[in-house]
Amino acid sequence: MTIFEKIAQRQIPADIVYENEEFMVIRDINPQAPVHALMFPKKPIPRVGEAKPEDAAVLGRMLAASGEIARRLGVYDSGYRLVINHGADAGESVPHLHIHLLGKRSLAWPPG
Repeated sequence: MTIFEKIAQRQIPADIVYENEEFMVIRDINPQAPVHALMFPKKPIPRVGEAKPEDAAVLGRMLAASGEIARRLGVYDSGYRLVINHGADAGESVPHLHIHLLGKRSLAWPPG
């Protein structure tokens, strides 16, 4: 069971920013920006490259909710970045698909 599954089942506490029946948004405990939230589906999907066609709807709703989440976190107007890592070289550390929402600092391009 991943840490995100344990958070969704309330086995581990988290600072929840948003939640519905399909996904949660929590503040990252090791933030890489002044605002750093993690959006993840409650249904475990190991990584973005392993998502199935039936996962498309929840993933689309997560992306569509990013604007509202960014407003709640106070970064909508100044800008924010969404990041999805796949695999070790990309920095993936938890095998449960999650989207990083980062903001409140200038984010360089290209990343990395």
